[in-house]
Amino acid sequence: MTSFLPGTLGIDFGTSNSAVAWADGQGNARLLPLEGQATTLPTALFFNSETHSTHFGRDAMTHYLAHTEGRLMRSLKSLLGSPLLQEKTAIHNEMVSFQDIIERFLLELVQRARLQLGGLPARLVLGRPVHFVDDNPERDQLAQASLLQAAARCGFAEVGFQLEPIAAALDYERRLTQESTVLVVDIGGGTSDFTVVRLGPQRIAQTDRSADILATTGVHIGGTDYDHKLHLEQVMPLLGYRHTGPKGREVPSRVFFDLATWHMIHWLSSPKAVREAQALREDYRDERLHQRLMVVLREQLGHRLMNAMEQAKIACSVTEQPQALDLSEVEAELIATLAPEQVASHLSTLLERVVQCAQECVRQAGLQPAQLGAIYLTGGSSALRAFQQVLAQGFPGVPLVEGDLFGGVASGLAYGPLERAVTEASA
Repeated sequence: MTSFLPGTLGIDFGTSNSAVAWADGQGNARLLPLEGQATTLPTALFFNSETHSTHFGRDAMTHYLAHTEGRLMRSLKSLLGSPLLQEKTAIHNEMVSFQDIIERFLLELVQRARLQLGGLPARLVLGRPVHFVDDNPERDQLAQASLLQAAARCGFAEVGFQLEPIAAALDYERRLTQESTVLVVDIGGGTSDFTVVRLGPQRIAQTDRSADILATTGVHIGGTDYDHKLHLEQVMPLLGYRHTGPKGREVPSRVFFDLATWHMIHWLSSPKAVREAQALREDYRDERLHQRLMVVLREQLGHRLMNAMEQAKIACSVTEQPQALDLSEVEAELIATLAPEQVASHLSTLLERVVQCAQECVRQAGLQPAQLGAIYLTGGSSALRAFQQVLAQGFPGVPLVEGDLFGGVASGLAYGPLERAVTEASA
């Protein structure tokens, strides 16, 4: 008979980063170190062709950026609910599905938790967005079923789900000294999720908190969508995006959209994709732009370019200063730029849609913005300065409280699911 530890393990399997927390059964949760002392693990795998080994997280990115021969995969969560999830790809001389790859990543998270704890609790609670897939309940249910299938191999006696913004609310509640009605804003790599909830120290001990959840909404827009848009606008034109050819038509855009989408980049390494890109030469007036595109594809630089844009986006937000992207691997002395005003301009439509979803959540709760005690921010992309500015404009006078951007959801998951949330997420 399997012997389990007390308490609950919470796993926040994120589009960009993942985290794991353990609650000891006495109401105390702590994040677990996953890579050195870091309590987050980038949701990335690198399949090393030289040693036939598999690397995870920062280690995966280090091998990739060091030009180790192999394949990098990121943003696997974005495939949940998609037919691509069952597609197979060659990994270490065998054909495996992307469902299998997600299972490998979850198993790695669980194994690292086991090493930290000396065992595992019987219960696992996984986070899920309000919507894996917008406006498609069947695909949304398929996404959750696929994640459940991946978790089933991890050895837990019980697996449950909790909405990610509600998990964040449960974590934030432990910091409050008085009751408050809060809008929880969880902006991750792939989704933006919102909950209006009543929180307070007197409510923590209640076993049924369903009446405290006033509304939940979500939209399938997150940090990877911001990277995608910025990459299209600032880098892809250097490879021919929106370039008008000799026949007066723009170069077909599909290759640029795939190069600007984390989970699609690896598809462009196939001989077929390279041949199709080579055939675009006749659509270019400027041969130099096409040569750059072919260098990116043949040298498999797609992830490097996306990583450079992601880091420039973060630096722009933190420093509020323009950033240069070194593209010398593509062409000597080639540089792209990204300025804070460009971030705000390029992302304005996406950010407005996210804030409108937040406002709709408050409307569904039957409240006016002024009735909120605070807006609690979690998820790495909630730190984006341009987003916070648009959010503040949409909720004038409501204080923004920045929480544990990368670990708050995992901690809240470990406290255990609210019955109503689990039921709704599984329906």
